[in-house]
Amino acid sequence: MAERVADALRLMARDEEDLAVLSMVLQDALISVSEMAYVPEEQRFVLVANRFRWEPPVDGPRKNFERRHAGLSISGITAVKRRGFSLADRDRILVLLAIRPVTGGLQLDFAGDASIRLETGDIICHLDDLSESWPTRWRPQHPLGN
Repeated sequence: MAERVADALRLMARDEEDLAVLSMVLQDALISVSEMAYVPEEQRFVLVANRFRWEPPVDGPRKNFERRHAGLSISGITAVKRRGFSLADRDRILVLLAIRPVTGGLQLDFAGDASIRLETGDIICHLDDLSESWPTRWRPQHPLGN
């Protein structure tokens, strides 16, 4: 078994407050369509994300911007509906804006008006960092609304 990275995040979300934290951690994550899957026999939706590290480092001030691979597993999923992209476009990269509760489930909102709706009765999410961080020159930017 691989050794865990010392400052790796390992989060669980069971309610809306937890989900808000998980959503913030994954904001601006880059996710390839090929790295998402619904496993109906396990009632599980999984993805691997290239996430921007918004959290401060444990060993002092941030010297540069970083990204890290993270795995997300959402349990209790009975159906998945997508909008704004095709599963056939496996090389497409989606930018995750938020994960939010909606009536009867959860919704993953992506830039470009794409989304995934996960039907579930409960919030049961697990996030695990899967790799060391690597430097990136690009910090996500968000224009301020009126």
